Amino acid sequence: ALPISPLLKQLQQFQERHTRLGLVVDEYGELLGLVTLENILEEIVGEFTTQSPSQTGKFLRQEDGSILLEGGSNLRDLNRKLGLHLPLDGAKTLNGLILEHLEDIPEAGTSLKIAGYPIEVIQTQDRIVKVARIFPLPQKPQ
Repeated sequence: ALPISPLLKQLQQFQERHTRLGLVVDEYGELLGLVTLENILEEIVGEFTTQSPSQTGKFLRQEDGSILLEGGSNLRDLNRKLGLHLPLDGAKTLNGLILEHLEDIPEAGTSLKIAGYPIEVIQTQDRIVKVARIFPLPQKPQ
């Protein structure tokens, strides 16, 4: 967990600890959110134009119509590739969106709804969502 600290100081701590993800806590130890190395770099230099391979996100369509997704999948890419309408005003990845929505670190089997989409956490590892299942909304007839 990370105390509130200036961006450049936190960037240095990420470099020293060889980590890319941290939980933000306040002076009372209350969890405030999640910060990634990418979040800090984007605050300093602006939005990146290319995505790292881990953020391209793989997905696998299931027979029941659901889709298995990597937690590190970029939300904008998911919306574009799968025709979803997940919110883009906060977190940038599916993992971040789930953590932001729950305000907690979920266990496998946790179910929730975001923007009307039923989502199930399938696998977690090291306090992140590795795999989740999303059930796309039925298409409205035109």
